[in-house]
Amino acid sequence: MVLSVPFLELYPNEIVLERILQTDDQHVVERLKPSGSGFLGYDDLGRSLFDRLMVGAYTSFMVTFGVIFISLLIGTSIGVISGYIGGHWDHFIVRVIDIFMAFPGILLAIALSGLMGPGITNVIIALSIVGWVGYARLSRAQVMAIKQREHVQSAIALGASNGRIIVLHILPLIVAPLLIEFTFGIASVIIAEAGLSFLGLGVQAPEASWGSMIRDGTQYLLMAPHMVLVPGMALMLVVLAVNMLGDAVRDKLDVKSQ
Repeated sequence: MVLSVPFLELYPNEIVLERILQTDDQHVVERLKPSGSGFLGYDDLGRSLFDRLMVGAYTSFMVTFGVIFISLLIGTSIGVISGYIGGHWDHFIVRVIDIFMAFPGILLAIALSGLMGPGITNVIIALSIVGWVGYARLSRAQVMAIKQREHVQSAIALGASNGRIIVLHILPLIVAPLLIEFTFGIASVIIAEAGLSFLGLGVQAPEASWGSMIRDGTQYLLMAPHMVLVPGMALMLVVLAVNMLGDAVRDKLDVKSQ
């Protein structure tokens, strides 16, 4: 699966032997297409790290938002139905959640990716299978508390259908905690995708991913540390920014603190 960044003219796979492991734009070769894109240096094949960093960012965010939306849709649906219906169905869902929670998420994702094989689609499937649990657990807990409130009991007494009650009286009240979980989930999925790519279970060569860039750079850590520092710093800064955004969203939506 080949990915390209819209609206950007990038050449992440262009190999230029004159640029191998260079860290600047000195001795510019006229025939090079990615003019001015080498200020972050070049890798062991002479490919622009800036171009590969941009493509890797696009890859990471495509995977991340795919995983987040699938996990949110499946997990919230299961959690809301389980919490609202209760009974044997709820006990069954709780046991399934407990089983998933018993395994470290990243190890389960590695095992699933290893079984299905490398590739972006399989990474999305593996991380979604792991990621739905958090949303299901959160939405179930919220629904079990909200369904006892007076406005829900009044709707039940008036004969409203279960679907109407869930859509109009319960879902709007659990949007805030789900949004906070969604925000923090972005950072965890970015790290997980980078980890799988680092292990060779994500994006395959020659396509770029931050994890695969770090893996390739470890072989030249002493002579060309920029191959690890560039994607590593990008990964750190993005995760830090997303976590700070999550903290801000949580503080803004926390009605108890207002």
